Amino acid sequence: MKVKSVLVEVQVLITEFARRAGVSARSLRHYEEQGLLAPARTQAGYRLFEEADLEIVARIRLMMDAGLSTVVIRQYLDCVRTGSGTHHLQLCPALQAELDQVAERLDTASRRIDATRAALSDLAS
Repeated sequence: MKVKSVLVEVQVLITEFARRAGVSARSLRHYEEQGLLAPARTQAGYRLFEEADLEIVARIRLMMDAGLSTVVIRQYLDCVRTGSGTHHLQLCPALQAELDQVAERLDTASRRIDATRAALSDLAS
């Protein structure tokens, strides 16, 4: 006798999904407004999230933590992959350029902070 396996996709509402994703429901709504997430909807209009959306949220958070705007994230979300606690970039040279720009802004800010600390030290001496 053959047994047919059926993969059942579990869908959850926003509050439960937000808890599992480690973000607020407000953040999820924002990601949807920005075109980063596209959850299904019930007939009553409630958002339904799937397991696969957890990875998308993880990639969004990773990119936001790296200093990228939602506009940039929308362009390059598919360039970032996650899996078993690791993250890596696919070949997306334009995304690498965006990351380089963020790094340059951080370097510039760091130099300003160092100069301000030096000026404070001179003033206090």
